[in-house]
Parts: sequence; C-alpha cells; structure tokens
Amino acid sequence: MTGLIILAIVIAAAGYAILVYNDLVSKPQLKEEGWSGIDVQLKRRTDMIPNLMETVKGYMGHERETLEAVTRARAAATAGANAGPAERSQLEGALSGALGKLLAIAEAYPDLKANTTFLEFQSALQTVEDEIQLARRYYNGAVRNLNTAVESFPSNILANAFKFEKAEYFELDNEADRAVPQVKF
Repeated sequence: MTGLIILAIVIAAAGYAILVYNDLVSKPQLKEEGWSGIDVQLKRRTDMIPNLMETVKGYMGHERETLEAVTRARAAATAGANAGPAERSQLEGALSGALGKLLAIAEAYPDLKANTTFLEFQSALQTVEDEIQLARRYYNGAVRNLNTAVESFPSNILANAFKFEKAEYFELDNEADRAVPQVKF
C-alpha cells in the first residue's frame, strides 16, 4: 500500500514537472512571436520614410539638417534590424525623435500641411506608430510572463535545469513621452 502511494506521488510530481516544462517552452515562443510583430511594424515604418521624405523635400528644402537627421536615423535603424531589444529600442527611439521633429517643423509649412500625399503619409505613420505600441505591449507582456515563470518557485527549478533565461523588455526611450506636461492657466 505504501508503495502505491509513493508511486502515485512520483507520477503526480512527474506529471506536474512535464506541465511546468511545457509551459516554460511555450513562453519563449510567445516572446519570439511578439518580437516578430514589433519587427514587422518597425520595418513598415522604415519603408514608409523614403516616400514621406520625397514629399517633404520639395516644401522644406532649406530644412536640410532635419531631413538629414531623419535619413541618418532611418539608416541606423535599418542597420540595427538584427540587434537585441535594448540596442534596437535606442535606434528606434532616435528615429521616432527625428520623425517627430520633422512633423513638428512641417506645421510651419501651410502648403505642405494641405498636400494630400503628405496628409496620407502622416496618417499612415500614425497608424504604424499605434501598431508599434500594440506590438510592444504584446511583446513586453510575453516577456513578463516568461520572466515570471523563470523566477517563480517551483518553475524556476526546471527553468534553471533546462537553461531558460529571462528576456529583455522593449522600451522606446523618448524623454518627451515620460515628461510630465506643464499646465499653465
């Protein structure tokens, strides 16, 4: 009788270990799926920029420094396409800042603001930025779940045994987004 109880406990423990292991295996897959979603959206944005730049060049010829900053930031983001989340977030943050500056300067050009092609690009760019945010949230949620499973007891025992590792979050560092707005009356 005692042998059956011990056998049942061993079978239950083995079954639990299998469930935990399978859960640990699925979490990196979800993280990779999330990263793929971010990558697709960032590629869409970088592919859109040359057409936006061509539209803007005719109107903003003397804003050469801003146009060159966007071009440099796009080239850096494209070159860093295979980088990890930390480096990629820095590159994409620089591109976001350069694009933000370009769009802010565009406000000073009424003819450009009225150009339907520019308006379409501006709208499409906003849509892509929204998609990047959604993809980033999904990815960071998958990373959170993976990191929790890797660090939590008892799954951390199997995670350490099978070399599952924590992942990096993807954060776009934009100081303007983090700044507290000042309201003056």
